[in-house]
Amino acid sequence: MRVVSWNVNGLRACARKGFLRFLEDSEADVVGIQEVRAFEHQLEPAVRAPLGWQATFSPAERAGYSGVAIYSRETPTRVETGLDEPRFDAEGRLAIARFGRLSVASVYFPKGSGRDRDNRRVPYKLDFYAALFDRLQALRRRGPVLVVGDYNTAREPIDLARPAANTKTSGFLPEERAELTRWIDAGWVDTFRARHPGEAGHYTWWRQWGGAREKNVGWRIDYVLASPAAARRVEDAFIWPHVNGSDHCPVGVDLSW
Repeated sequence: MRVVSWNVNGLRACARKGFLRFLEDSEADVVGIQEVRAFEHQLEPAVRAPLGWQATFSPAERAGYSGVAIYSRETPTRVETGLDEPRFDAEGRLAIARFGRLSVASVYFPKGSGRDRDNRRVPYKLDFYAALFDRLQALRRRGPVLVVGDYNTAREPIDLARPAANTKTSGFLPEERAELTRWIDAGWVDTFRARHPGEAGHYTWWRQWGGAREKNVGWRIDYVLASPAAARRVEDAFIWPHVNGSDHCPVGVDLSW
């Protein structure tokens, strides 16, 4: 079983750059996407309901903003799309699909930077992390859980190309890193880092200017975190920097199931 995650930075734009081809070429069973930035009715029929796939969308209330989705080969046995807290659910940041005992959550964690790059959204970001943590801690008691998505946080200096220059930048603030570390300390497994300990240069997001991607000056902020029961099933964890179409690249895991 293969589960893949990708922040597409606008599904309509990504579709014009080959999203449907990626969907097939990925050989995935479940694909979580973030930053859909469209209502379902705004998507082309082939993107909204690709042949051979089931799709679940969780849009933001605001047009052209945020939104997540899950594409799956099988129909989920249950779907949830919120935390029952309006200030979070209005932004369309969560979709959870259950496939028998396995749950897959596609999550677009908030950025901490405001429009003026002043880190004013950090408290909101940390509150979202905490609310989702409580929800997932309860969910993992029912069976294996994978939490895939754009976490908007690089946890360790190895996870970004220029850590010293970003200590006051949202995404690498001490309080953001500490919150993600709290998840790891609670037993959630960073599947890629567990299989590639100490390996630098693996990033999932690059700025769209200055040749950042070509120079590999990036951040690893997209993860597949696994509950202990799910982590035992992980056979491989990967990053696909060769896949274009967004300023992020896909990440994923292969599971024995």
